[in-house]
Amino acid sequence: MLAPRVGPLVIRFGIQRLVTLGFLSAAAAYALFVPIGLDSGYAAAMLPTFVLAGFGFALSYGPLNIAGTNGMAPEEQGLASGLVSSSFQVGGAIVLAVATAVNNAAAGSDGSPQALLDGFQAAIVVSVIAAGLGAIVTAVRRRPQEVPEKAVLEENEPLEEAA
Repeated sequence: MLAPRVGPLVIRFGIQRLVTLGFLSAAAAYALFVPIGLDSGYAAAMLPTFVLAGFGFALSYGPLNIAGTNGMAPEEQGLASGLVSSSFQVGGAIVLAVATAVNNAAAGSDGSPQALLDGFQAAIVVSVIAAGLGAIVTAVRRRPQEVPEKAVLEENEPLEEAA
């Protein structure tokens, strides 16, 4: 719903603001997961986290791709896009590995539901920290990022029906 409309948002607000807001939204979503208990309901405890996380990812994924490929020569766009995608995958794998290690270290040895939840809650803190660091790094970035306004507008034009 939001992802196809990110182009005009990039033109209006800039890449840095959208990515920062996206990371902050993801950090807030993960932070809402931390206090979830064994008896937490879906609508009150989990649904807001899913909405905030989806909003954050939709706001930041497109602008990050634009930032990673902006200014590249046309013949290097594929390489730049591949490097951006690879960095997303490697970064996600590293955070997942750290979160899994924290989960295993924090989960109790008795295998009870509460012990497992304790491990999950500790692991979610890793995601809160990663998203928070992403927001900080993006927010303090000093080098302005040009918005390729013409390219974004062309990409978001509706396809014309073939006559």
